Amino acid sequence: MAVKIRLRRMGAKKSPFYRIVVADSRYPRDGRFIEEIGTYNPLTDPATVTIDGDKAKKWLNDGAQPTDTVKALLKKNGIEK
Repeated sequence: MAVKIRLRRMGAKKSPFYRIVVADSRYPRDGRFIEEIGTYNPLTDPATVTIDGDKAKKWLNDGAQPTDTVKALLKKNGIEK
């Protein structure tokens, strides 16, 4: 099972809000997920990012692969290695 840390889109049309989730890579973007570890709101100025650092580090140590966008968000919050 390939586990990814990725964004799950929420919110209405043209007002996106994202949840940072850990999911099996075979499931669709907004489908089933294993655990929610944070949120990302790009509409605020500056963009609001909240991530549970302990959960994120646990999943990264267990081998979960973050997507490029999530990797940038983790790095910005000082969680990524």
